[in-house]
Amino acid sequence: MRTFPLISMSMEQAQQAQFRLVDTICRHFPGAEFLTQGDLGLAPGHNQPRMTRQVEAVIAQFFSAEAAALVSGAGTGAIRCGLAALLKCGDSLLIHDAPIYPTSKVIVEHMGLRLIRADFNQPEQIAQAVSEHRPAAALVQHTRQKIEDSYDLGAVVHQLNQLAIPSLVDDNYAVMKVAKIGCEQGATLSTFSSFKLFGPEGVGVVVGKQQAITAIRHNMYSGGSQIQGFQAMEVLRGLTFAPVMHAVQARVNEELVRRLNQGEIPLIKQALLANAQSKVLLVEFHQPIAAAVLEYAQTLGALPYPVGAESKYEIPPLFYRVSGTFRQADPSLEQRMIRINPNRSGADTIIRILRESCLAANAGDELPELAI
Repeated sequence: MRTFPLISMSMEQAQQAQFRLVDTICRHFPGAEFLTQGDLGLAPGHNQPRMTRQVEAVIAQFFSAEAAALVSGAGTGAIRCGLAALLKCGDSLLIHDAPIYPTSKVIVEHMGLRLIRADFNQPEQIAQAVSEHRPAAALVQHTRQKIEDSYDLGAVVHQLNQLAIPSLVDDNYAVMKVAKIGCEQGATLSTFSSFKLFGPEGVGVVVGKQQAITAIRHNMYSGGSQIQGFQAMEVLRGLTFAPVMHAVQARVNEELVRRLNQGEIPLIKQALLANAQSKVLLVEFHQPIAAAVLEYAQTLGALPYPVGAESKYEIPPLFYRVSGTFRQADPSLEQRMIRINPNRSGADTIIRILRESCLAANAGDELPELAI
């Protein structure tokens, strides 16, 4: 099995990203302004909290974009707002020929969009789909939807721009992990959840072209639709810590792949990295013991399910089934493979939990009662 994970930033790159973000903050927040929780309500001239507008300006400048907007509904809300700015109900939308992420599928159904599929790994299929159907926009997922996906986001976005097709990139699980997100590579809009970047629950981020961001603001004019100043400040604080934390996580993943593929746990057939959807460790067993391993792992301290997929609440490692889109592509994976997200843990902790869980699952031991 081959995978084509996204290239993570090195520790040096992550540190420089953090320093660049802090430098941008300094340019927008003089004096003690940053040492506040932020304002509330519709500030005159902005129709939103003044602090929220300042945070949006920082985010736009950091990602070299014309504008940014914070929206309700986390990553799903960001995608919804972005698609509504680019499309009308009933329009056609070009997507990758792969299982669509469930929350994105709901948006497509609610807007009555007609899906045009093309294999983004094959540029000629994109060109053919555009020629035959002339979609109104394209939705591109930055991370992988299928194990074998290998397309380069920048190349796909460049081709869409050449064909005059606006693009919205779902950058969830890629922001502050890779060197450039969609809007930095020419996409009309980038969308992602702040919750996956140590920020507050329920706040999404849209970054990109001014015209599209203006349309989003028009659709969110009411006071109840605004992200308040204290929420915006939480977004910015989380973004600041995200790059280095994710670079540490990437190092742990690389160490785990090396150690497991050297045979440290004989019951494991192979270990590899994949963006499924976040960049995680995929562990394949010789025997169909995946479900039992997951049950044992949680008794040893592993998280049994995600909260926000790398949110500020997720400290222990996550031992979880392979993603729904991967299972759709190959249902047999559910019996012989699991995914592990280190979160804030080190490689030794994960090896210990994995070794003990594998041995117990292979021996058919009874599960101990979980501590309450």
